[in-house]
Amino acid sequence: MLSPHDAADGALARIRLPGGVVTAAQLHAVADVADLLGDGAVHLTSRGNLQLRGLDRDDPALVRDLAGAGLLPSFAHEKVRNVLASPASGITGGLADVRGLAAALDRALCARPELAALPGRFLFAIDDGRGDVAAERPDLCWIATGADAGSLFVAGTDTGLSCAPADAPGLLLDGAKAFLALRAEHATDPGTRAWRTAELPDAAARIATTLRDRASRNGGPLDQNVTPDDRGGAARPAAPWVRTGTSPGAVGALGGGAVGAAPVLGELSAARSVVTARVGSAGARGRMRSPLRRPAHPARRRGRRRRRALRRRRRDGPRVGPCRVPAPIRHRDFRGEHPMSRADVLPTAEAA
Repeated sequence: MLSPHDAADGALARIRLPGGVVTAAQLHAVADVADLLGDGAVHLTSRGNLQLRGLDRDDPALVRDLAGAGLLPSFAHEKVRNVLASPASGITGGLADVRGLAAALDRALCARPELAALPGRFLFAIDDGRGDVAAERPDLCWIATGADAGSLFVAGTDTGLSCAPADAPGLLLDGAKAFLALRAEHATDPGTRAWRTAELPDAAARIATTLRDRASRNGGPLDQNVTPDDRGGAARPAAPWVRTGTSPGAVGALGGGAVGAAPVLGELSAARSVVTARVGSAGARGRMRSPLRRPAHPARRRGRRRRRALRRRRRDGPRVGPCRVPAPIRHRDFRGEHPMSRADVLPTAEAA
């Protein structure tokens, strides 16, 4: 958001939503910004965030309006607030209810100045045991093994450290601090330092050892009520995570007062975003969850470019001189399975 990327249709800004959760009031604000400053659409991303396109990078209203809505809690940490959480947790499926843990992790992250040095690609995840966000290859992931416990995974490998759900944010942040220390040792040249835990040799075992050594130097057990097993710091092999359990992607009533909706290609117009916010605000919590959206197939990206060209043509009127009119979009432009038929890309609006 603070450093928009230039694209063919204007600047592109990403709004980070830890755990994919946005309040009805915040979604109203995003819709207004998209309508007044962007291309009129709100886009879902593969990390459960929102994205705006067609912006003017020099317009201060973007940061002002989104910060006013509470979507920019820390300027220093904005690029590292990358947090996934199982979107249907507490509604259907899963071994533990992880609602609220992503927000707790985000608050604690913004309160630790040293963690602003994390790479912008660094990804935290909190998985309720169904394997949905663990399958997204996060750098650090807490995965529930039951209703009252879960394990820390680094780059898909079990560290042998476990804790209760309430202590998961602290364990993940301690792991991030250990990653920064190991990253500095790995390469003295900042330009060649690792961006992801997978780029560090034996990252899981080394991070687990660092946390244990730090605790022993402090003369006490591991922080955050962490329980090590008896493997002496050895890491388990990487787990081939597969999404299991009840799918969070149903459209319509999901139970527990929640409703699922499926925007085509993960794109909501500003008007539809307002409608979604109204549906969410009608519930007791007034919150929506934006789960994962799979990366677009190249053929789908070509379809998007055509639609953007059509929008610009409607907005700016006909050009003087010869121009190429984009061909109508038909189903044959999409190869393979339509993205909205997949269960793991559908957003849910939580109304209770």
